[in-house]
Amino acid sequence: MWQTYAAIMTGGAMGVGARFFLSELVAEHLGQDFPWGTLIVNVAGCLIIGLFAGLTGPEGVWPTSPLVRQVVAIGVLGGFTTFSSFSLQTIGLLSNGHLLPAVVNVLLSILVCLTATWLGLLLAGRFQPQ
Repeated sequence: MWQTYAAIMTGGAMGVGARFFLSELVAEHLGQDFPWGTLIVNVAGCLIIGLFAGLTGPEGVWPTSPLVRQVVAIGVLGGFTTFSSFSLQTIGLLSNGHLLPAVVNVLLSILVCLTATWLGLLLAGRFQPQ
């Protein structure tokens, strides 16, 4: 089991490095007035996870081991962007006819995560010297 964790963590490190590289590259070319780097990373991650899942799944043209799927989807793409995992899971719910859970997942993810970030910033402000 520890070998699986190590493999996924290594993939995660690769994804984080790729996210930083691409975000910086985009910021150099498009500026930092809008988070273009984050948007491009999220869209690219979603495209890649969809392509990877479709090609390597049980019906895919490139069947791979569960470990390889975990390293790429959870490790590399999870480090690159967790939005890709969220998107794949939501599409999975929709594909299986679970419209309500998919909508709830989207709404909760957006509303609760934005609220949690806002609360975190408020809490952090309490630790700042006045």
